[in-house]
Amino acid sequence: MLTLAVLAFLLSCNQKNASKVASTSSVKDSMGMAIQSPYPILYSSNFTMGNPKNAENLLMLWKDWDDGNLLAHRNFFADSVTMFFADGSSMHSSSDSALAHAQRERNNLTSSVSTINAIIPVKSVDKNENWALIWGKEVDTDKKGKKDSAYVQETWRFNKDGKVDLFYQFKAAGSPPKKS
Repeated sequence: MLTLAVLAFLLSCNQKNASKVASTSSVKDSMGMAIQSPYPILYSSNFTMGNPKNAENLLMLWKDWDDGNLLAHRNFFADSVTMFFADGSSMHSSSDSALAHAQRERNNLTSSVSTINAIIPVKSVDKNENWALIWGKEVDTDKKGKKDSAYVQETWRFNKDGKVDLFYQFKAAGSPPKKS
C-alpha cells in the first residue's frame, strides 16, 4: 500500500512538471533562434537592428529638451502622438498640443543636462514597426535652484514616415534618498 502511495505521489509530481513545460512558449527571433519563455510574449520578440536615423533624431529631441526648445524639431513628430510618462500620466493628442504641454513642463526648469548611456534603433520584424530605445540620466534644476536627477529609459516608435507617434518613459531616482 505504501509503495502504491509513493508511486502515485511521484506520478503526480511528474504531471505538474509536464504542465509547467507545456505552458512555456517558444518564439523565434529575427535570427531564427528559439526563445523559451514561461510567459506569453504579447508584443514581439522578433527584432532586428533598425534605422540609425531614428536614433539620431531621438538624440536631437533629447538635446532639444536640454536646450529648452522643444519646437526645434517639430517635424520629427506625426500629426498625432500618444505619450505615456513616468509619473503614470498619459496623453493622446495632436503633436502641437503634446509639444506645447512638454514645453510648459520644461519651462519650469532653469536647466536640464542629459547624459546618454545607450541608444539603439530596432525594428519589430513581425509588426513592421520601427523603434528607438534610449537609456540615460537627466539632471534638472528648477527655478528655485533645486537639483534633481533621474535615470531615464524611453522607448519611441517611428511611423512609416519616420515620425514619432508613440512614446513610453520610465524613470528611477538618480541618487538614493538622503537618510534623516
